Amino acid sequence: MIRTLLVANRGEIACRVFRTCRDLGIATVAVHSDPDAGALHVRRADAAVRLPGAAPADTYLRGDLVVKAALAAGADAVHPGYGFLSENADFARAVLDAGLVWIGPPPEAIEAMASKTRAKKLLGVASLERVTAGDLPVLVKAAAGGGGRGMRVVRELADLPAALEAARAEALSAFGDGEVFVEPYVEGGRHVEVQILADTHGTVWPLGTRDCSLQRRHQKVVEEAPAPGLPQRLTESLYETAVRAARATGYTGAGTVEFLVAADGTAHFLEMNTRLQVEHPVTEALHGIDLVAQQIRIAEGAALDAEPPRPRGHAVEARLYAEDPAAGWTPQTGVLHRLAFPDGVRVDTGYADGDTIGVHYDALLAKAVAHAPTRAEAVRALARALESAAVHGPPTNRDLLVRSLRHPEFTEGRADTGFYDRHLAALTAPPPGEAYAAVAAALADAAARPGPGAWRNVPSQPQTKTYNGHEVRYRRTRDGHTLDDHPDVRVVSATPAEVRLDVGGVVRPYRVTAYTDPRTAHAAHVVHVDTPTGSHRLTPRPRFPDPTVRTAPGSLLAPMPGTVVRVADGLREGARVEAGQPLLWLEAMKMEHRVTAPASGTLTALHAAPGHQVEVGTLLAVVSPAQEEDQE
Repeated sequence: MIRTLLVANRGEIACRVFRTCRDLGIATVAVHSDPDAGALHVRRADAAVRLPGAAPADTYLRGDLVVKAALAAGADAVHPGYGFLSENADFARAVLDAGLVWIGPPPEAIEAMASKTRAKKLLGVASLERVTAGDLPVLVKAAAGGGGRGMRVVRELADLPAALEAARAEALSAFGDGEVFVEPYVEGGRHVEVQILADTHGTVWPLGTRDCSLQRRHQKVVEEAPAPGLPQRLTESLYETAVRAARATGYTGAGTVEFLVAADGTAHFLEMNTRLQVEHPVTEALHGIDLVAQQIRIAEGAALDAEPPRPRGHAVEARLYAEDPAAGWTPQTGVLHRLAFPDGVRVDTGYADGDTIGVHYDALLAKAVAHAPTRAEAVRALARALESAAVHGPPTNRDLLVRSLRHPEFTEGRADTGFYDRHLAALTAPPPGEAYAAVAAALADAAARPGPGAWRNVPSQPQTKTYNGHEVRYRRTRDGHTLDDHPDVRVVSATPAEVRLDVGGVVRPYRVTAYTDPRTAHAAHVVHVDTPTGSHRLTPRPRFPDPTVRTAPGSLLAPMPGTVVRVADGLREGARVEAGQPLLWLEAMKMEHRVTAPASGTLTALHAAPGHQVEVGTLLAVVSPAQEEDQE
């Protein structure tokens, strides 16, 4: 029996495993990097061991340090979570060699499925070896790893060499393995997967299907179980392949077999993930089981029942990320002031109010899961929970999630992996009602700063405040506040925390929370306005902008905090560049972001080099536009 378990991971998944351990009466041990010293998963554990450093390569990817931590803390088992070392066969062996229990499949099974090319051969699925114009489009993929890293879609044969080079470089950086392969790219396909659970006595459960088609950059955003609209014959075929993959590798524990289902119903094997998946909660909700508890029991030698529990209803999960979808899914950092969801949904998170979202790791804030008797009810409940949640801090993809869940393609079960390619612009448009939220923010601020005399009998100049480009002009009167530019709005009441507005005869409350800039400790840095029909993140325009903030024409500033991982080959000061030409790549929160030339011209300064850590606004390079050169 396992008494003390170390989770070789961080954040949400570490907290998730700890929760099950508490239910089972198992003591817990966390490991943490220096930036994670005060993280929620560390605070939730019974003991914690420091892994010196910040970068994953120096901390969470150091299997030798993790094993030493487990032994030092007196743990007798290790759970890898997902990501990091979860699919590393050498780490699994090191855990077992140290006399510890490994909560996962045998190292040999991990090894068999670690390379997508080897996995395809094992299951008799060939990958494309030669590419001709008739094969296009194709997908270049890293043989190791996942999460969208080392993947490129190629639609023109001339683009293939550059795509191969970029995919190899990214795969080598992310997984230490630069092997890539090419396979047909299925347009309009659905990402469908089968959860399996296998014990050490020969029983393998196919635990239903999941649809994970809503993806950005080949990373999942919304998942559901069961996959809607699959013919029974296709479902049974997917089950058969998943069970065959498990038996072929002597698999034990939890795993996932992934497929791409084309519009004509043809299923293409993608890969097998030899670990717990991020989206496992929808399967848990559907079947009424705890997959982490099952993993632990299987590792202890327990046998599964002959048949898996029957599914019940429908479950949907949405991943809340600190990112700006409208700006190329740029990761965001800063203080998460508040994160609160209404009752009725499951929320898995690695953050608590007041925690800081850093630059070193994944941008996932939380996973929200709704379960209901029908798909329509589950989708409706999840959309409403996200809409009414309080998410105060950096920009997030919350509005995108709500709109995605309510989009006809999704509600009708027709969404595929190209969903965001088609609809991103509409899904990221400014939220409706933002102008009224700005009115509420201005009036709440006025209520918090009552002026002398409160009101005047003689006409006065209006007070003016601007939020997100919305200018609000208001006056104080004997009867309260009046608005100069919103004749359709009547101010019912205004306090620093809540403003009630009558808009066209409908009265709604606007809950206002202003957060100060820690650097100034007085001026509102960001204002969150929560309403029954949505929330708004507003940035006030300062009355007196800082005159020292200047940038030279052609300056290329870091759009996010991160690490410079690559600079374009041969790029040096004095080189001619074209508008849109990739100059360098930043890695932030496990994603690579390409930084391009803002205009055609000459690179007159280059301040970035591989390995450099940069903050938002750091000067990376300067490009003198061709027009300026001609004038000179």
